[in-house]
Amino acid sequence: MAVVYTAICAFENSVREFIEKKLFEERREKWWELSVKKDIRDKAESRKKSEKDVRWLTARGDSMIYYTEFGDLISIMAKPENWKFFEVHIGNIEWAKQIITTLEKSRNIIMHSGELAPTDIERVGMYIRDWIRQVG
Repeated sequence: MAVVYTAICAFENSVREFIEKKLFEERREKWWELSVKKDIRDKAESRKKSEKDVRWLTARGDSMIYYTEFGDLISIMAKPENWKFFEVHIGNIEWAKQIITTLEKSRNIIMHSGELAPTDIERVGMYIRDWIRQVG
């Protein structure tokens, strides 16, 4: 499962980087405040703040987007004022939701020491390949 988790993790972080890059291009330094719903920002900021108490542990990342949940990424892209920046790349938000939701479920199984069936592993690979073909 380590290989599958690594693939999902790399995919998840590539989606984070894609979102941040697009929103930064459009909204510059204020992208986080202007593009992310308050409840998601609050949850992420709370995670980051709690990390300060555990200085011996490596931080999740330099950007606030690394403190969001995998499923939050769809909410950020689908927010009406953001969707216009992503539609040209993704095409259909429901398609993207399906991919993120399914991969998040597989990720969570692996994260909690579970194992995926061979068909689930194939699906993970297929969804990641589909995303890369569509989005880049």
